[in-house]
Amino acid sequence: MRPKISIFTLFIMALLSLSCAKRGGYVKIEGYAQGGTYSVIFNSQGVYNSPAEIRDSVENILQKIDATLSGYNKNSVLSRFNAGETVVVDEMFAEIYSMGYDVWKETDGAVDVSLSPLYDMWGFGFKNGSLPSSHQVDSVMSMCGMRLCRESIHDYVGKEMDPGSLCLAPQGSVSPQLNYNAIAQGYSCDLVARYLYSVGVKDMMVNIGEIFCDGRNPSGVAWTIGIDRPEDGNNELGAQLQGVFSVPEGPHGVVTSGNYRKFYVKDGKKYPHTVDPRTGYPVTHNLLSATVIAENAMIADAYATYCMVIGFEQAKAFIESREDLEGCLVYDDGGEFVTWYSAGLELRKVM
Repeated sequence: MRPKISIFTLFIMALLSLSCAKRGGYVKIEGYAQGGTYSVIFNSQGVYNSPAEIRDSVENILQKIDATLSGYNKNSVLSRFNAGETVVVDEMFAEIYSMGYDVWKETDGAVDVSLSPLYDMWGFGFKNGSLPSSHQVDSVMSMCGMRLCRESIHDYVGKEMDPGSLCLAPQGSVSPQLNYNAIAQGYSCDLVARYLYSVGVKDMMVNIGEIFCDGRNPSGVAWTIGIDRPEDGNNELGAQLQGVFSVPEGPHGVVTSGNYRKFYVKDGKKYPHTVDPRTGYPVTHNLLSATVIAENAMIADAYATYCMVIGFEQAKAFIESREDLEGCLVYDDGGEFVTWYSAGLELRKVM
């Protein structure tokens, strides 16, 4: 559905690298994953495993995610499923599908992970494309979508499943293809965090384009996050910030979605990469970016996408209606950037 808008992380003190970290201090491990970089910072005090063991385990988790859920890895389970092959369903594949279905229901179809051909058609999925005709959009919308799919595929875990088994409609009448861009990076953060908790980590920040954090940073205070200024051409993380904030106490996912890093212009009109699954067309409202803080990164990821689909006024009302969420919305008001943030969040300007 959309590429991710990574959130720039501010660190108040220098962090120990894996190569020189001492047990009992903060450790940073980093590498490449999901078409970008990742970093994991954690307090090793009281942790059962060595930093090297933790690094290897995190790498294994990310490799498993790539082999299962990546739409860019042509040999992944997801890519082979989308190509019409029969695949063996594992717990990860079934879990994220169920999460996607739940999000589709909760958002009344504004977030739909089963419309991969639509996103491809607009050039914002796994294939190249641009400016489809209304007939092409209507055709794709009639042939796919979560409304035509099963609620769960957990019955297939450990078994073979062909794409037709996903459908409620007669086989051959629909074309089920999945795209988890709206939730996969958040889900990845949550999986890594699950592992870190299992080995005794309490203070952590997992950054895989999206963020999960808990506890305190190396200075002993809440983790501090910066929101990039949502200006076309601002492609360098942290180069221009709209503001910074401290993450509320406890475990949280923090995700920003925006329309300023991937779009194209045809005949003087801008086509942003946020496509509304309910209409089949890119959005046209004035919301530039949405940052959501939720109980985990997958939910924050999904809700950030949701906000970018429904626009500023509805997104503001949605965040205000939820005691379990905080959020920051940046929108265009007559050519000026205006920032709104929820009552439990304090956004500080960067001088």
